[in-house]
Amino acid sequence: MRWISFLLILLLILNPLALTPARAQSANNISFIRDAEIENYLHALAAPVYRAAGLDPSAITIVVVDSSVVNAFVAGGMNEFFYTGLLQLTDTPEQLIGVMAHETGHIAGGHLIRGREEMENASAEAILGMILGAAAGLAAGSSDAAQGIISGSQQVAERSFLSFSRTVEASADAAGMSFLDRSGISTKGMLEFFKKMEGQEYLPSDRQSEYVRTHPLTQDRIDAVQLHYDNSPPALKDAKLPAIYTEMHERMKAKLLGYLQPDTALLRYTDKDPRASARYARAIALYRTGQPAHAITLTDDLIKQEPNNPFFYELKAQIQFESGNIKDAVSGYKKANDLLQDSSLLRQSYGHALIESKDPANLDLAIKQLLLANQFEPREPLTWRLLASAWGLKGEATKDPEYEGMVTYALAEEAVAKGNDKSAGQLARRAMKGLKKGSPYWLRAQDIKLSTAPESDEESGKHKKSDD
Repeated sequence: MRWISFLLILLLILNPLALTPARAQSANNISFIRDAEIENYLHALAAPVYRAAGLDPSAITIVVVDSSVVNAFVAGGMNEFFYTGLLQLTDTPEQLIGVMAHETGHIAGGHLIRGREEMENASAEAILGMILGAAAGLAAGSSDAAQGIISGSQQVAERSFLSFSRTVEASADAAGMSFLDRSGISTKGMLEFFKKMEGQEYLPSDRQSEYVRTHPLTQDRIDAVQLHYDNSPPALKDAKLPAIYTEMHERMKAKLLGYLQPDTALLRYTDKDPRASARYARAIALYRTGQPAHAITLTDDLIKQEPNNPFFYELKAQIQFESGNIKDAVSGYKKANDLLQDSSLLRQSYGHALIESKDPANLDLAIKQLLLANQFEPREPLTWRLLASAWGLKGEATKDPEYEGMVTYALAEEAVAKGNDKSAGQLARRAMKGLKKGSPYWLRAQDIKLSTAPESDEESGKHKKSDD
């Protein structure tokens, strides 16, 4: 699991590589959690609902936001954002899929939150940055303020920006319930989640959960879901998801607690608890509290119990990586990738470990893994950063000057993924000078140059001769 600080990613382009989990401590920082296992579970859980809505599951991006706030929203095309506070509040996969069905109702109904057109193709970091910046501008009544990150009273503007009307919320409920019905999933989970939120509307606004503030939850909406559930066929009313989803849900919650609140996890999941989810949480919490040897012992026990679970190998490799045992981390990440071959995050981690092995013989394999990661997720900024590092090292080893252009091209792609058009255009122009004209990377750099905001006439003239 990795935390990605929005402010750090936005401001730093040429920093040394680091994947150590580091939660942003400032309330003004927005952090994302990238975790192969959690994202795998969320996509698997939601896939039937997406298909019922006529959507391609592979086209939906699910983003996990590191925040104790209870909230979820859709934005910028088919992107669903779920806060860790909401994920941890749900007791069952049925409750979570009820929320997902509601949010999918917004997508299917065309209720998407849109800022700039670029939001449609931006990365999660860029999308949330646009939303926060737009809300900040609304609060201040100035476009200049849109460059800042919203805080304090500006959060009211953010809330307003993310909110839908009660009518639209009811429409998303109705669509979500129809998607659940078509998927053979009971609406009981949606009803249970709404009842968790029941009564919030009568509290003072500063005591309401963010979910209720941005999703006006009237009694009429709750009554409508209750009526739908009451009138469901008995087989559908009592339908439960396969038991594997309950286990995956428990592991997600255990994992989040282990990473986000390790001391609490050690108290909640005692060493007397034999469940795999409990031992998983303890292993993560021990690692997070500076006890890597004990954590690896617990992880080894989990691997013995489930030798084909890629995420246990991933956890062990991550602990080894961050303890400086790069050679064993490389082996662990290879095993995880062999078991789950379509995960961009696992391939990214494998590529990073290969780079950090400092073995020139591993560079080609590292580049291969990162390029494969890009095929699965082309908008992931960190993969492009790692590719820039790998290509840079390859250039040093081979003395081939074209690698300098490839490094700059990778940084241009990273800037594109972050929504930083100005930097992307500048880097693409520089990359074209170092790449062979007409080569695939040169053509892609040219596309970036042409699609980013144009420079002034004077600046454009300076580049015209060398670029074209």
